[in-house]
Amino acid sequence: MTISKTFAICSVALALSAVSANAEGDAAAGEKVFKKCKACHFVDSDKKKVGPTLQGVIGRTAGTVEGFKYSKVMVAAGEDGLVWDDEALAGYLANPKKYMKGNKMSFAGLKKEDDLANVIAYLKQFTPAAE
Repeated sequence: MTISKTFAICSVALALSAVSANAEGDAAAGEKVFKKCKACHFVDSDKKKVGPTLQGVIGRTAGTVEGFKYSKVMVAAGEDGLVWDDEALAGYLANPKKYMKGNKMSFAGLKKEDDLANVIAYLKQFTPAAE
């Protein structure tokens, strides 16, 4: 293995460890981050706004809130098996337009890894525990 390949592998491993170190997040800090989302989403109710409810989003198949009109690409992503977990949410929330070209969400994204981890921790509070 060349030095450049070894360096690339180590760089990726280091980046992934930084993300996983923040994976737990701080729900209280996430509540503050979620203020950016409140104009379009409820999290403490099954009601819809401009965007679908995010209550129970963790573990939910993309594009499946009943009665919400999703973009075709969001529905197709769900049909192809996209389920909202920590990794998928982090990728989507970092840059929704890049993660899923053609989706309707106009949010620019969360650029800080801590904000991503924290808002995901906050969203988890509104997902019923598996029985």
